[in-house]
Amino acid sequence: MTISGIMTTTIQTIRDDFSFLEEWEDRYRYVIELGEALPPFPDEQRSAANKVPGCVSQVWLTTEHGAGADPVITFTGDSDAHIVRGLVAIMLALFSGRTASEIQKTDADATLKELGLDEHLSPQRANGLRSMVKRIKRDAEAALKQIA
Repeated sequence: MTISGIMTTTIQTIRDDFSFLEEWEDRYRYVIELGEALPPFPDEQRSAANKVPGCVSQVWLTTEHGAGADPVITFTGDSDAHIVRGLVAIMLALFSGRTASEIQKTDADATLKELGLDEHLSPQRANGLRSMVKRIKRDAEAALKQIA
């Protein structure tokens, strides 16, 4: 679900939905549906500067942050692979719209484990997801330093 280009699905909604899906195939389809619900990603944002290194599939992330000592950060993203696009959607639900300090404290690995994704992702996808999390946390750290 989106409102004016911003994803509105929350991480809690994703957790709740995952709790009802017992079979991994159903969860896999749900992750793909999450990716399909992402707002369109502008072609001009598909640049080398926005590309996340370390992902086998192409992944792009943009970062915008507000003002203040602990700014709220909004991420947008996309991928050229269906399942990875869904993983991008989960990371956006987990991190986007939170303050930089909240992002720094968020344990993405714990969330992935809670959702059961840690045991169902290929090593390449898991590495790509870690690269995405590193990029998000690096951007949050940069936002905090920029204000200081």
